[in-house]
Amino acid sequence: MPPEEELSLSNLKPAQKRKARKRVGRGLASGKGRYSGRGIKGQKSRSGSHTMRAGFEGGQMPIYMRLAKQRGSTSKDAMPIGPHRTSTIPVNVAELERVFDAGADVTLETLIEKGLIKNTKTDVKVLGNGELKKKLTVTAHAFSSSAREKIEAAGGTVTALRDATTVVPTKKRRKRARAETPQTASEGSVGSNEADGSDQENTTKPEA
Repeated sequence: MPPEEELSLSNLKPAQKRKARKRVGRGLASGKGRYSGRGIKGQKSRSGSHTMRAGFEGGQMPIYMRLAKQRGSTSKDAMPIGPHRTSTIPVNVAELERVFDAGADVTLETLIEKGLIKNTKTDVKVLGNGELKKKLTVTAHAFSSSAREKIEAAGGTVTALRDATTVVPTKKRRKRARAETPQTASEGSVGSNEADGSDQENTTKPEA
């Protein structure tokens, strides 16, 4: 066998012969003339028809929009992430046990200093995962029932910045409240007019 020659730019060869592409649109006798294998009219006969995005269904309602929507509150009170969900930053009591010393005052600012949260743009909720044996004074937006029990059982105190029962009044709720509120001022004015009329009727004397 002849020795294998060293591979270089001068002796590069393809591993197998390249199959020549069938040139379309070269007349009826070429085998790919007239419509060039694309059929007559339609979207797929046009140039760029095969570059449609994933999930495109020709303009009809796509399947990812026909499926059931995300459950949850759909009001604008459910911000900051959107009308279909709420968002809080979770902080477990195990992280408070690991980072803070006994008797420490846990606030949003101290949570940022310790690196447990990045900022205060989103509400912070303390969860009850883990054990807590240190007495801490914890201030956050919300607390789970287990976290509240563990913090108070260790001798600490809990301060919630946002009451779960209070709802921020929206424009629609304010409008409904104004509609349900009795119009005391107008009723008072009507009552005074009626009173004046009654007095006038009582004071008038019959004609002789």
